[in-house]
Amino acid sequence: MTLPVMEPDLWERGPATLEEWALAVDEGPFASLCLGERIAFDNPETLTLLGAVSAWTSRVRLVTTVVVPQLHDPVLLAKSLATADQLCAGRLVVGVGVGGRAEDYRAVGADLSTQTIAGMADRVAAMRGVWAGETVGGAVRDVGPPPVQAGGPPILVGTMGRRTVQHASAWADGLAGMTLDLGVEEVRRFFDLARKAWADADRPAPRLTTSFWFALDETSGPGGPRGQLHRHLRHYMNWLPPALVDAMAPTTGFAGTAAQLREVLDRFADLGTDEVHLIPTGSGVEQVRRVADVLG
Repeated sequence: MTLPVMEPDLWERGPATLEEWALAVDEGPFASLCLGERIAFDNPETLTLLGAVSAWTSRVRLVTTVVVPQLHDPVLLAKSLATADQLCAGRLVVGVGVGGRAEDYRAVGADLSTQTIAGMADRVAAMRGVWAGETVGGAVRDVGPPPVQAGGPPILVGTMGRRTVQHASAWADGLAGMTLDLGVEEVRRFFDLARKAWADADRPAPRLTTSFWFALDETSGPGGPRGQLHRHLRHYMNWLPPALVDAMAPTTGFAGTAAQLREVLDRFADLGTDEVHLIPTGSGVEQVRRVADVLG
């Protein structure tokens, strides 16, 4: 389950909403609690929030879906993530992506020429060097703390592209994917491609995850679940022309009952998905509890 970090009313409800969500997710039956990054937006800062959710939870994995390494100094990012891994006792999984918004790069003065899979891989390599205890910049001591997990947290690459999968097979531990229209067969082909790429690179089998937006009949407001999802997309996809978002909205994500959502999740389980990361389109914590009830 993903925290509602991109919801427009989050700060009106107050930061306690995030703690309430984290506690509800940690109660189960969810495997992971996810949170994503944006810069030129009104969401909470991801690395700061990682510290908070480490304190609020004790069971679930904590997954960044995704953080963009090119928006950060790689040494400082490695130190921040190792600190988070310590605070959560080794429950951290780091999803990384190149980011789809040039405005985020410009906002922090990042080099737009690094908005590539190669640029991301270079920074992941630098972070792994820090986690391995390599000294940087001629420092007398290495950059600590060491992560709890040997070699650092697992790295999942956020992508929907075939070329990226081929590149990532050399250095990532799996995929932090996404499906817009719940196309199970499309996801199956993508996972098969990843399995082959990792095998060809003589790497352990990749961890395969996907994600999608959801809204429930039982918890949605005016306009029902599809209306809720549409409103969310209009807010979140503010870098796209509104007409394009409106055209996507009728077929993007899941809108229906919690029981129907369980059927969709079962279909993804059948094709070997390790995890589905659900992305909420509202900030009310009751939807977490409704999904939990159905999942058992």
